[in-house]
Amino acid sequence: MSRLRLHAEKHLVDRIGWLRAAVLGANDGIVSTASLIVGVAAATATRNDVLIAGVAGLVAGAMSMAAGEYVSVSSQSDTERTDITRETKELSDNVEFELDELADVYVTRGADRELALQVAAQMMAKDALTAHARDELGISEITTARPVQAALTSAATFSLGAAMPLLMVVVAPEVVTRTTRSCFSPFDIDTLSALMTRRREAWASGGDHWPQGRVYRRRPSASRRGSAKLP
Repeated sequence: MSRLRLHAEKHLVDRIGWLRAAVLGANDGIVSTASLIVGVAAATATRNDVLIAGVAGLVAGAMSMAAGEYVSVSSQSDTERTDITRETKELSDNVEFELDELADVYVTRGADRELALQVAAQMMAKDALTAHARDELGISEITTARPVQAALTSAATFSLGAAMPLLMVVVAPEVVTRTTRSCFSPFDIDTLSALMTRRREAWASGGDHWPQGRVYRRRPSASRRGSAKLP
């Protein structure tokens, strides 16, 4: 009995198809939803307003991540299918050339030419397309693109990540609001609006009025100096 039957091995590379989408979805869910909550809470909104905005961001973000991941992985899947179709045609047109090509792959990996030809012949006798897809193109069952799996994983992990800042709003809304407003008080909307209004009025009156109360007169441009000399 083979040792592989007695000792089953499980490698982490089996998870590579969905792990990338899971990490990206969770990270985006935490960051984007937390940023949205901070922005809404900084605008002196109520707890219900922050919750509604956060839930809306969760739903919209999950849908967006799922659609984006599906389109992205689908492009990889289409590329793989195109290469498989091309390889199938080449195997039907010129088997001998494909045998030498597969043997060259094994030679590159360290096998002797004679041994590489024997291995290539045996592999192609069993399943020529699978051998070329795996050893020549690097396409295997583990690395095959799965758009639906990636989309569902991304949406699920985004929702889990987005639920963390939402949970903070539910459990401790006062802490979130107080911390946000204390951090963003220098960027208060009313303060920025007042500064912009004073700046606009100063420009219209011909001077630059800063909050300290000083007035800086602008120098007339060359065209204005030239027009001032005319009678």
